[in-house]
Amino acid sequence: MRLHRLALAGLVTAGLVTAVASSPQLPATAAPAAGSAQEQQDRSTGCSKQATQQPGTGADYALVSGGITRTYRLHLPAGYDAKKAQPLIVVYHGRGKTGAFTEAFTDLSKLDAIVAYPNGVVGDEDKQAWQGAPYAKPGVDDVKFTADLLDTLEAAYCVDQDAVYATGKSNGAGFTGILACRMADRFAAIAPVAGAFYIEGGRCAPSRPVPVLAIHGTGDTTIPYGGDGQRDLPSVQTWVRDWAVRDHCDPEPRLSTQGDDVLTATYKGCEADVVHVAVTDGGHSWPGSDASSGPGYVTQTFEAHELIGSFFRAHKLRH
Repeated sequence: MRLHRLALAGLVTAGLVTAVASSPQLPATAAPAAGSAQEQQDRSTGCSKQATQQPGTGADYALVSGGITRTYRLHLPAGYDAKKAQPLIVVYHGRGKTGAFTEAFTDLSKLDAIVAYPNGVVGDEDKQAWQGAPYAKPGVDDVKFTADLLDTLEAAYCVDQDAVYATGKSNGAGFTGILACRMADRFAAIAPVAGAFYIEGGRCAPSRPVPVLAIHGTGDTTIPYGGDGQRDLPSVQTWVRDWAVRDHCDPEPRLSTQGDDVLTATYKGCEADVVHVAVTDGGHSWPGSDASSGPGYVTQTFEAHELIGSFFRAHKLRH
C-alpha cells in the first residue's frame, strides 16, 4: 500500500490527478446497432468468402510488401462466420520477439475477434523490430506493410472495417503510436502496453482524434516510466498528455484505483477517449499473464487482454 500511495503522489505532482475514485471505468461509446445500414456498409469484401483456416485455429502466412516477403500469424475466433463482420486486432511484438511468442503470453486470441500477429524485419543485433526505433532496419516501411496486411485480411475475411485496432508490447506498442498518427483513417483505437515511444522528430498529425488506452508499469527498467533522454524516450505521462491534447481532452484526468497496485487516469471532455493505466512497481511485462512476458513484477489485479478488449469494443470509427 505504501508503494501505491507513492505512485499516487507522483501522479499528483505530475499534474495528472485531481480526483480519486474507488474503481476504474472505461469510457463507453455507442456502436451501430446490429443489422443497421452503417454496419452493412462497413463489411469488408472478404465477407461470404470461404476462410482458408478453421474457426478457432491459428495459421502462418506470408505476403510481399515493399519488395520484402513479410510473415504473420492469424487466429480466427471459434465463432467466426464468413457472413458476419468481425473486429480485427493487429498485435505488434517487442524487439527480438515474434508474433507467435506474443500470442502465447498476451491471451489476445481469447477475444472474440480476428487477431493478426505480424513479424518485424531483422534490424540491429539480428533482432526483429518495428519502424520508428533506432535499432529498426533502415528503409523498411512498416506503415505500408500494415496497410498491405489490412488490405489482404479485409479481402480474405469478413472484417468490420470500423472495428480495426492495434495493440502490442514495447517496440511494437510504440509502433502503434505511429499508426495512430499516420493511419487514423483505418484504426479505430490503439492500446500500447509497456510502449517504447521513441521520438522520431516528425510531427504527429492524425486525420482525426484517436482513442488511446496506454498501460505501463512504473517500475519498468527496460522502458522507464519516467523516460530516458539518452535514448530519446519521453516519459509515459508526457506521451499520454500529448494524446490528451491531440484528442482535445480536459487538461486534468480523473484517477481511479483497482486493488493495491493499479491507478487509472481517465481524461474527460475528449473528442476521443484517452485512458492511462499505471501499474505500481510493474515491470516490462504484460498484466495478468501467467507466461513469461518480460522482466519485473507482473500484476494479477487485471488481465490486460480483457481490458484492451473492453476498450476496443467501446470504440469504432466514426463517419
